Amino acid sequence: MRITGNKPISGVQGRGAKKSVSSNGDQFAPDLGGEVSQSSQTAGGASIQGMDALLALQEVDDRAERRSRATKHGHNLLDTLESVRADLLAGHVSEDRLELLARQVSKRQSSGDPEVDSVLEEIELRVKVELAKLGRFQD
Repeated sequence: MRITGNKPISGVQGRGAKKSVSSNGDQFAPDLGGEVSQSSQTAGGASIQGMDALLALQEVDDRAERRSRATKHGHNLLDTLESVRADLLAGHVSEDRLELLARQVSKRQSSGDPEVDSVLEEIELRVKVELAKLGRFQD
């Protein structure tokens, strides 16, 4: 499509147009609806509520951090179990790896979440069974 003709759009003022300035000098002033009353000091209970909120936030972060640590512990146990399995398939289990696994299972991590703790208990039970099979776990 070809556009021909450069006609200016009507109704638009160019550079030469002068702006009208109000000669009475009134400026914008908000309508405050009569008298403005001074606000009173805040009550002492508001600061206590703020402190409770901060403490609650710290508790939430602590729970999330504990859950994260417990999850990482579970992943480390599973990774080490996988390495032991690979060693078994190769025909020789590394003593260092078994020691690492025994140390890891002895470090109990509680997350505070019953579901995560349940999964961790199952993983730790599996680790203890594998260590017992290899003669390394003593209760």
